[in-house]
Amino acid sequence: MSAQYDLTSKMIPFLDLHLVFPLLEFLEINELFYTPSTVLEARYELALKTNMIDFIEKLNGELKEASVTPAAIELGKKREEILEQFQNQQAEAQKVMDVIENPDVIAALRQDKLQNLQFLRENYGMTPEMIQTLYKFGQFQYSCGNYGGAADMLYHYRVLSTDDVHGLSALWGKLASEILVGNWEVAFEAVQELKDNIDKTHFPSALHQLEQRTWFLHWSLFVFFNHPKGRDAVIDLFFQPQYINTIQTSCPWILRYLTAAVITNRRRKNLLKDLVKIIEQESYQYRDPVTEFVEALYVNFDFDLAKQKLVECEEVLENDFFLVAVQEDFIQNARCFISETYCRIHQKIDISELSQTLNMSKEEGEKWIVNLIRDTRVDAKIDYQENTVVMNTNPTSVYQQIIEKTKGLSFRSQVLATSIDKREAAQAKAAQQEKTQAAPESA
Repeated sequence: MSAQYDLTSKMIPFLDLHLVFPLLEFLEINELFYTPSTVLEARYELALKTNMIDFIEKLNGELKEASVTPAAIELGKKREEILEQFQNQQAEAQKVMDVIENPDVIAALRQDKLQNLQFLRENYGMTPEMIQTLYKFGQFQYSCGNYGGAADMLYHYRVLSTDDVHGLSALWGKLASEILVGNWEVAFEAVQELKDNIDKTHFPSALHQLEQRTWFLHWSLFVFFNHPKGRDAVIDLFFQPQYINTIQTSCPWILRYLTAAVITNRRRKNLLKDLVKIIEQESYQYRDPVTEFVEALYVNFDFDLAKQKLVECEEVLENDFFLVAVQEDFIQNARCFISETYCRIHQKIDISELSQTLNMSKEEGEKWIVNLIRDTRVDAKIDYQENTVVMNTNPTSVYQQIIEKTKGLSFRSQVLATSIDKREAAQAKAAQQEKTQAAPESA
């Protein structure tokens, strides 16, 4: 597959550079789109912007083995500087940690942060500047690649700090740290907390809030496609008006992930109609085989094109860092959607033809259709002599149609009559008030 459908370059501007490393490593391991040496150089250049000295040294050696000359850097000197800075910041942060880890202090702390700060200042001489050392040390540990230590420091900082700006930044850092250590349960909670903070924070401008939500959408993909409840959470979150607006305004490529979440979650297929509408609206600025599959099936009812796009989807999903794990679910559910749509349109279905539409052999297609009828309880039967599936349609009788339409007209008439009665009552009340107001004047 060409790099046409690779979203890495679109996503990198909205990710912290530490979150970029897993994406580049995925490209390098699978030898996708770019030469391994090109990706290796990109990883090395990014690593130079961090304090992960061991990682830098490792990549430096790999570049030399690949006969690529790495950028010159004095690794020994940089290591000494980082170690000295680490020890200094650790000593400062430890002074605070010694206090807040004291059992007496833990027992005395309350939900009110201002009250806690006053207590710590009066009893232990702790100042806001001292608490800020937790933030700085957490930030430094994150830069060194010690994500577990960073998450711990930033957690304690957020418990004590009343600084909203640094508090939001610390929450971003904690989320990134939990993602990078693969602590998906805690990361899932951090995603919900970060969303609430972004929604309630008064940013300097609407553009600033849009930027925060755009970053949030990209970071959340790491969590949602690794957590057991993630695909439900993607749908619940991304379909909210403010996030649909963010996708349409800033990052239409996120539609690939929303589409994948809906297709792989058959319990939420009631949202397909809304998804199709959004895909149609955004097709002028973003298209890929995943969105085009939905468009072919539910807008154009073009089964040949849907079959073609489903084949392309396999390759797209296989080469997408976030979706590679849901590839099998996507293909299975997509075939179900094709079958259901096909069955709604046709009364008599040739099994060989449907198998071909599903990109399956005749034998696989027969098994698939039998299982579909059994599992979904479709009202149909298989004619093995003609090798067809016959849909049992139960057309509504003319009499029943008249009854249903009469019920509908009756209900609408009742609503109309009620509206007329309310309007007449309001007019009568207004007339009575005018009469009452006019009475003193005539007197």
